[in-house]
Amino acid sequence: MRKIGLDVGDRTVGIAVSDPLGITAQGVTTLERVGIRKDTGKILDYIKEYDCDTVVMGLPLSMSGEDSEQTRKVREFRTMLENKMRSTAVKGVEVVWQDERLTTVQAERVLIAADVSWEDRKKVIDKQAAVLILQTYLDSHN
Repeated sequence: MRKIGLDVGDRTVGIAVSDPLGITAQGVTTLERVGIRKDTGKILDYIKEYDCDTVVMGLPLSMSGEDSEQTRKVREFRTMLENKMRSTAVKGVEVVWQDERLTTVQAERVLIAADVSWEDRKKVIDKQAAVLILQTYLDSHN
């Protein structure tokens, strides 16, 4: 079964999925945030569409490893997502954390190396960060 990776931000959620064997991560989309209830509902749609058994959420810790304001917001997002999964037909999907420190920096470097313009990078940076979050998880579990 596939895994789905999420890079949850204030304005967007980067989304990536694994191949069916759980070896590689591919970017799917960048979801524009409209509200936590609708956003988590849309994530559920992707979980169903790709038949995922695991949600890998990036955990935005500070560089010292401490929680930040963004960490609190992402924890709230996870709680809402887990509550929605319990109240819908989406059962048995595990939600796990993956340290996401520096993934946006790494994503930026990947896109620069690929000669993606600044304007285009803004559109896909969160999706690329989700790919890195998910790929890190896959590499550590294979």
